[in-house]
Amino acid sequence: MSSAIKIAEEFYNDEYSDSVLYAELAKYEKNKEIKEEFLRLSRMEAKHAKFWHDFLVRRGVKPKKPRIKKLTFFTVKLLRKLFGPAMVVSMLEMGENSAIQKYFKFFGEFSDEITEEEFEGLRGIIIDELEHEKFFSESKKLFHVENIRDFVLGMNDGLVEILGAVTGLSAVYPNSPRLVGISGLIVGVAGALSMGIGALISVRSQRQVSEAIRERTKILFKVSPEKAKEELYEKLVEGGLPEEIAREVSEKLLEKEEAIIKLLVPEEEENEFRAALYTGIAYLFGVAFPVTPYFFASTSLRALPISVTLAGLALAIVATSISLISGISIRKKVIEMVTTGLGAAFLSYIFGHIMESLFNVSAL
Repeated sequence: MSSAIKIAEEFYNDEYSDSVLYAELAKYEKNKEIKEEFLRLSRMEAKHAKFWHDFLVRRGVKPKKPRIKKLTFFTVKLLRKLFGPAMVVSMLEMGENSAIQKYFKFFGEFSDEITEEEFEGLRGIIIDELEHEKFFSESKKLFHVENIRDFVLGMNDGLVEILGAVTGLSAVYPNSPRLVGISGLIVGVAGALSMGIGALISVRSQRQVSEAIRERTKILFKVSPEKAKEELYEKLVEGGLPEEIAREVSEKLLEKEEAIIKLLVPEEEENEFRAALYTGIAYLFGVAFPVTPYFFASTSLRALPISVTLAGLALAIVATSISLISGISIRKKVIEMVTTGLGAAFLSYIFGHIMESLFNVSAL
């Protein structure tokens, strides 16, 4: 079996499954506009599946009945119930990005094995996938999906940092699990406040910088339109536009002040208070996994393996959820997140042992 046939079978299964998935999501979606869009995407994916079905039949291959990814469906529905449409939209956008890359790669590698008609069909599929991505990008603004990033980063930081802290403290206070747990909790609360404040300041500062640049640009338009036109021209050239076209565009846009300002200085739409809240709460949520066992175990060394296991499972679940929906290899993503987290914990334990040996802290 050629590589093209094998990949085409995978595309057929993926498109068929995505068609069913979008139809299922439409059933649960209350937002009328999003519901209709999911149904439209379902029909489009069904059309893509038919393209690959016919592609295989023309080469003498009878496609097997597509396997519905039940685990993926379950994960998507669970995330939809727990976190609302924001999480689902964010994850599905990752999947669309992955699909675009796969099709473009196929487009380049097997162009000599497809007919002119198939070439046009494949080109149409890539354009459709780009439209999908645009839909999800616009939906992200509606559902404030940028805060999903804040939640994921906050939870990951809480897990890794506090796991490292309690692991290191376990080596120093092997017979005082509650002391380790309380210390981890204190550090966790301080970390959550720090992360939340950091997110607030970061988003607010970015908005303030953008507003300052926007005001400067407005003043520049009033005082020296020619200078404003020159800055726009330089931006267009930096973006890869040919000089003659950039010059013509900048001349024609000179009277469109607001349009140029938006082009030069995009508005920052993220809410700093929402970003701070998501980041801080997610950090505390991550803290709970490694800290909790120390309040119930008789010794720190008994709590340690439970703490590491809970943190590892939490990291694995997050990695698996991302992988199932985005099309990333589950094995690679889980290994990446778990090994980095547990690797940091191991190094912290070694450092704790070194500190205990140097200062004999546990005997104090």
